[in-house]
Amino acid sequence: MKKPRFWTPWFIENSRIPIWLSKVAPIEINAITLGPLVISRSKMGEKTKRHETIHFQQYLELGFVGFWFLYLWDYFKGFLKYGDGAMAYYNIRFEMEAYKYDTDEDYLEVRKRYKWWSMKEDNDGNNKINRV
Repeated sequence: MKKPRFWTPWFIENSRIPIWLSKVAPIEINAITLGPLVISRSKMGEKTKRHETIHFQQYLELGFVGFWFLYLWDYFKGFLKYGDGAMAYYNIRFEMEAYKYDTDEDYLEVRKRYKWWSMKEDNDGNNKINRV
């Protein structure tokens, strides 16, 4: 049996759920991880699968409730600080880790548990991630 760090989520492509969620989100959602499921509005490339698998690993570390509690905490804290939903989103520690490492093909094999804990924004509120 594989160790949890090598587990991957189930990928569901071509779903309307991300489209519906985008109507209330501060960004355009292409894919979202909900526990063991990754739901995407279209076919996912490897970069998106890595990004969402990083979130899945974060779920494994904190559980569903713990992940969402900290995710929303970071979002609301960022929104109060910046007054901008997109800026708040990009400064969520889980997103910072996922965006920083989603282009690294080997990252999931070497990722240290709770890596998101060390993710910090710059003093001006911009984090050092690829927002492409």
